[in-house]
Amino acid sequence: MKTNICHQAVLLALLMVMPCLAWAQKKELSQARTYLKSGKDFDKAEKLMTDLLQRDSASRMNKKVLATWYEAVMEQYKVANEKLYLNKSNSSTADTVAMYTLTHRLYTVAEKLDSVDMLPDEKGRVKPEYRKSHAQQLDVLRPNIFGGGSYNVRKHDYPTAYRFFETYIDAAHQPLFTGYDYQQRDSLISQAAYWATYSAFRMKDAERTLRYADMAPHGRVYGPRTLQYVCEAYLLQHDERSYVATLREGFQRYPRYYYFFPRLGDYYNAHQQLDSALVIADRALLVDSTSTLFLLARSVALLNLERYDECVKTSEQLIARCDTMPEPYFNIATAYLNQALELEKLNEPRRYRQQLVDLYQKARPFMETYRRLQPADRKRWAPALYRVYLNLNMGRQFEEIDRLMRE
Repeated sequence: MKTNICHQAVLLALLMVMPCLAWAQKKELSQARTYLKSGKDFDKAEKLMTDLLQRDSASRMNKKVLATWYEAVMEQYKVANEKLYLNKSNSSTADTVAMYTLTHRLYTVAEKLDSVDMLPDEKGRVKPEYRKSHAQQLDVLRPNIFGGGSYNVRKHDYPTAYRFFETYIDAAHQPLFTGYDYQQRDSLISQAAYWATYSAFRMKDAERTLRYADMAPHGRVYGPRTLQYVCEAYLLQHDERSYVATLREGFQRYPRYYYFFPRLGDYYNAHQQLDSALVIADRALLVDSTSTLFLLARSVALLNLERYDECVKTSEQLIARCDTMPEPYFNIATAYLNQALELEKLNEPRRYRQQLVDLYQKARPFMETYRRLQPADRKRWAPALYRVYLNLNMGRQFEEIDRLMRE
């Protein structure tokens, strides 16, 4: 019995509130229409509608409310656009921002209205009132959405830039623009996808970085950068498999691009996939046989694979091209020292005495040159020169190195 009484009380309260809400809605719509007819206070008309939509959820399904909101924003856009047009040379940043912001808001409001406009009536009929006119208006303003995104990229406001480019791309799939075929006809969509990807990358937002990356251009200008951003997104997600797969794709498609090759080589070396490190170095050299980066990678790979004679030969080629690069000197010296170590492990010093001396003598000038080029890298050259001077009985040099290592 008590439950029935409670239900009746709630129903009575709703019946009493509904006429009040309807009256308030009608009053605010009327006031908004007055503002619109006055030719000013368009922002006040918009605020009336947005406040109403926030306060009364039923208004969100009312086409008159949404249409009035759209009209209020459109009138503000016309004023802002006219102001920019008449004052091109003296237009302010605020005027530019207002024009772009209002264009974006028009798209948002129109899409909300269209979803309500396309609902069937009580007889199941769909008779849209606004789709055709709004789509035509917004199609003309479409360049402003791309322009707003570009503007905000230049201002380093990447969250706002992303929203603009997202709207630009999404319009191709909005029912509001049925028949416009943006996906096929608009060549700027792929560029919008690139800039959306770039903006998300700058925000360190992995999910959004990946969202439109497949739609970005694949040419030499945008393609390698897009794959770089995708790699960074996978790193943020700790998705090593996808990260390495994308590095491979990037290296295969853009072998000269600075990002993919060194990271792929570092990955192979860190995971002891030494044959793979040499394979990509050789592939890279087929593309550019004069690249010091590719030659150095081959030198390191050969050293790690203990193919010392080939390492020395490749490093000598590298020195012939660039004699100020420290690493090839270190690699040559290390190759000779490692060969000496292999002989020492045989524990037959008399038999291999001369070979050992020859190897230490060969290693010496290269490690000394490395020291000269990289004086701060004591941890690498000091132990090596200690061995060289000790085995060559070079007392004065040995004492100096011994003192440095003690320090």
